[in-house]
Amino acid sequence: MATESLTKQTAWSTRIADTILRQCGEDGYHPYPLERWAYVPGMLLMSMSKAGAQLGDERYFDFMRLHMDYYIAEDGTIATYSLEEYNLDQINQGKNLFPLLARGGDARYAKAADTLATQLIGQPRTSEGGFWHKKIYPFQMWLDGLYMASPFLAEYAKVFGRPELTDEVAHQLLLVERRTRDPRTGLLYHGWDEAREQEWADSVTGLSKNFWSRAMGWYAMAVVDCLDHIPVAHPKRGTIVGIFERMCHALVRVQDPASGLWYQVLDQGDRKGNYLEASGSIMFVYAMAKALRLGYLSGGFREAMLKGWQGIQERLVTEDADGVHLHRICNGAGLSKDRNGTFDYYISEAIVSDHYMGIGPLLLCALEVERYLAQE
Repeated sequence: MATESLTKQTAWSTRIADTILRQCGEDGYHPYPLERWAYVPGMLLMSMSKAGAQLGDERYFDFMRLHMDYYIAEDGTIATYSLEEYNLDQINQGKNLFPLLARGGDARYAKAADTLATQLIGQPRTSEGGFWHKKIYPFQMWLDGLYMASPFLAEYAKVFGRPELTDEVAHQLLLVERRTRDPRTGLLYHGWDEAREQEWADSVTGLSKNFWSRAMGWYAMAVVDCLDHIPVAHPKRGTIVGIFERMCHALVRVQDPASGLWYQVLDQGDRKGNYLEASGSIMFVYAMAKALRLGYLSGGFREAMLKGWQGIQERLVTEDADGVHLHRICNGAGLSKDRNGTFDYYISEAIVSDHYMGIGPLLLCALEVERYLAQE
């Protein structure tokens, strides 16, 4: 990669964060708040909080606090949140409670964190103790849910001195990998239905039909973020690092050699309709950059990570007077009767630009790549 490109990318995080602030207007609220406490805005707020810490700009942290305070009442209740939904997606925004507490935040933040942890302790489970993705999705584990809930629970366990919850995190990470991994490719299927009742699930294995890039992106980010809070001496930590490296080898094998990016359906890049998708590609680069920085991956992955980062800059991002724009983001995908997990289904979902589903990970990715390069 050219020296000029490496020099330029050190400013990406600031440019992305400033674009987010600009989009939200002088009052700080437009287009926030969204309709409810949810995982996508929660991820964007977390990325801004991390930008504030890494870049030393309080505007970014204040942006996160402003929007968290919209939801957290004085008694610690969370507006629009319902514990009884038992929905892993609703945990993700709670990750922002920890930097607020670390800044001397009041007791309402701790009470809100307790509520979310209480949900997870009582979360419906498979026979092996795996969290259902949602109460309305019985006996189903989705890769998405590992990112939504596990890093929150790992940090909660550390902050509040609950080591048994660290054990729970390790169990969830290892169980879903064991249940969804394809031994031939090393890739992970999007979901698994223990009951084998869903139309999208194989009647023998219970697995969904394809390897969706963002699903694996969620899981890759979950692993590296959980490792921030799992003690070095934990008996399952080494296994988690090991399966992460094994997974990264599988991802490198399906990385597009021309662009450095990854396809919407990971192992079918030559199939008509498939496309290089932004959010999954960004999540893989984020996870590899963080793992390289922290020593979870050997330096042999550096080239693949930087090639992916270069591909993001050159093929997915544009800039104009309004700031940074991100393109080719899958608007959303799931598993249900109408979302059947086929190749045709995944490529049929809308492809959009500037969705926070991609912008949040893009900011996190830029921060991690810059941090990794700064320590070289």
